[in-house]
Amino acid sequence: MHAATVRRLLVRGMVAGLLAGLIAFAFAYVVGEPSINDSIALEQTQSAPAGHAHHDAGAAPAADEEEELVSRSVQSTFGLATGLLVYGVALGGLASLAFCFAFGRIGRFGPQATAALVAAGTFTTVYLVPFLKYPATPPAVGNPDTIGQRTTLFFLMILLSVLLAVGAVVIGRRLAPRLGNWNATVAAGVGFAVVMAVLFLVLPDNGDAVKETFPAALLWDFRMASLGMQAVLWAGFGLIFGALTERLLAPRPAHRDGDAVAEPVRPATG
Repeated sequence: MHAATVRRLLVRGMVAGLLAGLIAFAFAYVVGEPSINDSIALEQTQSAPAGHAHHDAGAAPAADEEEELVSRSVQSTFGLATGLLVYGVALGGLASLAFCFAFGRIGRFGPQATAALVAAGTFTTVYLVPFLKYPATPPAVGNPDTIGQRTTLFFLMILLSVLLAVGAVVIGRRLAPRLGNWNATVAAGVGFAVVMAVLFLVLPDNGDAVKETFPAALLWDFRMASLGMQAVLWAGFGLIFGALTERLLAPRPAHRDGDAVAEPVRPATG
């Protein structure tokens, strides 16, 4: 692709990420925030002194209680929206660059189909696979001494998942001339799954991430909301970015007056 086309796709990817972030924010606020609020309330109740465990909900906090630097209402609205929008724009830009590389190289797919495949692949490698090993943990819950270790392991899993996914794509392309596209894709996918399964067994667990007394139903609701938010984000990105790229890359219809037709953007090959 020409550099000008890549720049246009990058801008469209960031715009699509921004709009997908707005959709994900609506989902997270409606579906995810209730479980977060319940988790924080439960943690505060369990950690409160015995004399204050059953104080009135509308009572003013004690003078010796530490005040929050950022209120919970701000965290659940402006803070959540800002984080998701920045996240969506950043990953939307990266996904658009992945689209530039993948377009025409992973099969004879059009712009919309390629955008959908890139979004699905990004969601799977960047979030779903690491989530299966290190699922999300509600805030204010768990051992604070292991936060650094858990964060490191999660990002390590993301890095390994992305690198192995890229390797699987490269191997699948090299096997395609001998095995055919379908068999090569299946073989590469099985190889990716096997290697990831080995890593799941080798890497340490986060057994102390959540206390044993934490309600299982509440933990399940939080994790499903977290997974759903990411799924909504990437589904929205795939649909929006696919529509934007289709308008940019699809061949234009011929003019009735016989003028020359604009040359469509050709997918990368080789």
